[in-house]
Amino acid sequence: MNDVNLCDVKPYGDMLNDGLIQVSFTLPIEHSFAANKAAEKIAEKMGLVSPEVIHSKELTKGYSYFIIYAVCNHSINFDELKDQSFDIQYLDKTDIEDLIVQKIGRPLIVVGASTGTDTHSVGIDAMLNLKGFDGESGLEAYKGFLTYNLGSQVPNSVLIAKALEVKADAIMVSQTVTQQKLHIHNLTQLVDMLEAEGARDDVLLICGGSRVTNELAKELGYDAGFSRGCYPNHVATYIAREMAHKTESIEISSDMAVVGE
Repeated sequence: MNDVNLCDVKPYGDMLNDGLIQVSFTLPIEHSFAANKAAEKIAEKMGLVSPEVIHSKELTKGYSYFIIYAVCNHSINFDELKDQSFDIQYLDKTDIEDLIVQKIGRPLIVVGASTGTDTHSVGIDAMLNLKGFDGESGLEAYKGFLTYNLGSQVPNSVLIAKALEVKADAIMVSQTVTQQKLHIHNLTQLVDMLEAEGARDDVLLICGGSRVTNELAKELGYDAGFSRGCYPNHVATYIAREMAHKTESIEISSDMAVVGE
């Protein structure tokens, strides 16, 4: 790997820098030799070189599925991306608990739900419930967190009311249903309603889901977004660290006020 130029990274197939990739997609056409040619033309329009259909089949009448091998001649500068802080060093459960005890000194209160018409609670359950996800316990299993999971199809007004009632440190929103950009509407509405209550700056606002990215979350007014591959300790690490920084800032401000007096 010492030969890799991180300023000029290309896809890896059989050999370094060969640009080989695999893509798959469906076209709304009957399965045929002509359909294979159509799929290769689509790949060419994507900027791929020498596309070849290596597998195709009929999904149902009038729809065909394709897997294509091709060459991508484009590259990216990975060194530029490394400086944008996409990744943080996540802590395990023990270290998170220690951080909360040492830096905050009280349990952190988290309220979460799947909002709007979203009936899928699997995401918020994985992050908050005791059983967690893939062997990683949810925040309910931590001594340093007091969690309220309101479930699915929760109106934003109900989520906000509960957060204000319990004086939540963080609000977590899970959005799974994304047809017609419903997740954008629900997420934006929540931010607007919090701002109308004058409570936006009082909580960490976190959203998650298969179509949610950290970039999208911040664009919509959230503090952070978590997507596929996220585990409960990732969210717990983020909340604990952010609250620790907030606590330190408050302490510093108080000390400065005393000195000023």
